[in-house]
Amino acid sequence: MPGLIGKKIGMTSIFSAEGKNIPCTVIEAGPCVVTQVKTVENDGYHAYQLAYDEKKEKNTPKPMIGHFKKAKQTPKRVLHEFKNFAKEYKVGEDVTIDIFNEDMWVDVTGFSKGKGFQGVVKRYGFHGVGGQTHGQHNRLRAPGSLGASSYPSRVFKGMRMAGQTGNKKVKLINLKVIKVIKENNLLVVKGSVPGANGSYLIIQK
Repeated sequence: MPGLIGKKIGMTSIFSAEGKNIPCTVIEAGPCVVTQVKTVENDGYHAYQLAYDEKKEKNTPKPMIGHFKKAKQTPKRVLHEFKNFAKEYKVGEDVTIDIFNEDMWVDVTGFSKGKGFQGVVKRYGFHGVGGQTHGQHNRLRAPGSLGASSYPSRVFKGMRMAGQTGNKKVKLINLKVIKVIKENNLLVVKGSVPGANGSYLIIQK
């Protein structure tokens, strides 16, 4: 699907024509530069590799520096491939927010906020074991039984237990574009999107 790489600016709310308060997310979408064109002859498929956000050359691996110099571009932070653009692009051309318009629907992909090592109550919404009576001690937020003891004498794969929470790739589909501010490359979409302010996002039509 065609799209752009962007950055989450933050959340706000706007009023609709009916006077309803709509929570929205402001995204800086592009402009992205084409750093490589994948062709059917060379790669087996047709796609455009887009790059976004400047990066210092001293923090860029040498193979990536050569990749960007081949495209006559400065190093960028984020690379992503997109397909099925209505327009043909060449290496070095910019893809701007003009591909989006109001009242269209987009899918947004990003990494959720990392919350570190968490227990099962916060991670999966467990209710804890029993109540505060019957002689229990420090068991209110415990997960309970993890399985049978005699057979198979092991914990099954996929058992919901405490562990790393958040910092996972999340894709939200069918978010409505409320407003497109082309002079500032800003996209206002209905609802929330994954990640903290300043995190990178993939916006696809």
